[in-house]
Amino acid sequence: MLVLFETPAGYAIFKLLDESKLSQIDDLYQEFNTPEGASSVVKLKNFVKFEDTAEALAATTAAIEGKLSKPLKKALKKYVSKEVQDQLLIGDAKLGSAIREKFDLQCVSNNNVQELLRCIRSQMDSLLAGLPKKEMTAMALGLAHSLSRYKLKFSPDKIDTMIVQAQCLLDDLDKELNNYIMRCREWYGWHFPELGKIITDNTLFVKIVKLIGTRDNASQTDLSDILPEDLEEKVKEAAEISMGTEISDDDILNIQNLCDEIISITDYRTHLTDYLKARMMAMAPNLTVLIGEHIGARLIAHAGSLMNLAKHPASTVQIFGAEKALFRALKTKKDTPKYGLIYHAQLVGQCSTKNKGKMSRMLAAKAALATRVDAFGEDVTFELGAEHKVKLENRLRLLEEGNLRRISGTGKAKAKFEKYHSKSEVFSYQTAGDSTLGQKPAKREHSPDEDGQVSAKKIKLDDVADDATPKKKKKSKSENNEEDSQDGAGPSEPSSEKKKKKKKKSEDQPEELDQTVEEPKSEKKKKKKRQSQVEEE
Repeated sequence: MLVLFETPAGYAIFKLLDESKLSQIDDLYQEFNTPEGASSVVKLKNFVKFEDTAEALAATTAAIEGKLSKPLKKALKKYVSKEVQDQLLIGDAKLGSAIREKFDLQCVSNNNVQELLRCIRSQMDSLLAGLPKKEMTAMALGLAHSLSRYKLKFSPDKIDTMIVQAQCLLDDLDKELNNYIMRCREWYGWHFPELGKIITDNTLFVKIVKLIGTRDNASQTDLSDILPEDLEEKVKEAAEISMGTEISDDDILNIQNLCDEIISITDYRTHLTDYLKARMMAMAPNLTVLIGEHIGARLIAHAGSLMNLAKHPASTVQIFGAEKALFRALKTKKDTPKYGLIYHAQLVGQCSTKNKGKMSRMLAAKAALATRVDAFGEDVTFELGAEHKVKLENRLRLLEEGNLRRISGTGKAKAKFEKYHSKSEVFSYQTAGDSTLGQKPAKREHSPDEDGQVSAKKIKLDDVADDATPKKKKKSKSENNEEDSQDGAGPSEPSSEKKKKKKKKSEDQPEELDQTVEEPKSEKKKKKKRQSQVEEE
C-alpha cells in the first residue's frame, strides 16, 4: 500500500509497512513522536522534485482543481504502475478520482488517511533526509507567494481596496472642509459680517479673506480676477460701512493661515476625485457610467469589495445604506424603505416623488447586472452600462409624461396611466314627487280600434249631460220664482250674500278640486242607469 504525499519541493511516495496501523488511528500519533518510530511505520520509496517555482505552482493549481499535473503523471507511471498495487492512499478525493480514471488504481481518501498524512508531515524533515531544510523553506515561501498571486489574479487596476480607501478619505475631507469653512466664516464674521451675506460660495469667500486681510484694505485690493465687477463694488462698499469689530494683525494672520489650509484641502480633494474616477473607470466601467463614480464607490465600500457587491441581488443593492430603516420598519410592521445609497444617483434625482421608488428599483436591477459583468467579465468595456442608461432615461421620460404603454404585459397597466376625465352625474331629489295632490291623472293610451268606441261614448255622455242640465236649471228657476212670489219682491239680499260666499269659497279651494278625477266603475254604472231612465221618460 503506497502513500502519495505532496510537498512544496515535489511529490513523495511512501510505502506503508504495517497496514494494521491504519486501522489503529487513535494511537498513530504516538508512533510518530520520534523519527525512528516514523521510519518503522512508513518508508520513502521515491521523491520527484520540482525543477522551479513555476512548475511547483502549476502542479499545485492542478491539484487544487482536481487535475493531474505532468510531474505527478510521470511519477505515477514510473513508480506506481510498474508494481501492481492494491490501493493508493491520497489526501484529496477529487485528485484520487482523476488518478483512478487515468491509471485504474484504487484510491483511498478518508479520515484515517488524513491523520496518517498529518503524522508524516510532523516528521517530514527526518523522512526526507536527502532534502535540505533551507531549500524546503525557500520553496514553501516562493510557492505561497505565487499561489496567492494566482488566486487573486493580481492586476494593479483591479484592486478595489484603493477605491474603498479613496472614497472613505473623500467623505472625511468633506466633513473637515465643512468644519473649517464654518469656523472661518464665524471667525472672520466678527470683523466683516457683511461679506458672508454677499459671498455665498465658500471657496470664493476663503480666497477673498486671504487677499483682503482686514476690511480696511478692501478698497485698495484688486478682486477682478476672482469676482465680477458688480460683486466687487458691493464688497468694497460694504467694507466702508461695516459694523464689525476691529481685530489685530495676529488675528488676521491666523485667519489667513486657516484659509490656506482650506484652499490646499480643496485642491487635494479635486485631485483625489479625479484619481477615484480613473480607478472606477478601470475597475467597474459599466457601474460608473450607470450611476456615477461616487455612488458606485460608496456601494463597493459598503459591500466590502466589488466581488461581494456582485454577489448581492438587486433588491439588496436597492436598500444598501438603509439597513436601520429596514429593520425598524420590519419591527414596527410599517412600509420598508425604497432606496438607500442609490437615492443620490442622477437618474433617481431627476424623478418626481411618486416615481422615485420605481426608478430606484429599475436602476438597482441594471446596476446589479453591470456589477456582475465588471467583476466576472474579461476585457470589460462601458457599452453595457451606457446601453442600460439610455433605456432607463427613456423609461423615465415615459413615466414622467404618464404615457407608459406596457409594463406587465396587460391592459390594466395602461389604464392606470390614462388621464381620467370626471363626469359630473349629480341627481337631485325631487320633492314634488312626495305628494300626489294637484297632479292630473295619467291618461291611458288606447289602440286605434278602441279610440272609435271611446269617442262614441264621449259623444253620448255629452248629449245626455246637455239634456239633463237644463231641466235641473228650470227646477231651480221655478223654485226661485216661488220663493220670490212668496216674499213679494225680486231677488233678496241674503241670496246675493250666499252667492258671494260661494264665489269666495270657490276661489279659496285648491286647483286639485277643479281637476277631474277618473270615476270608479260603480259610479259609471249608476250614470248609465240614470241615462237609461231619462231616455225612457
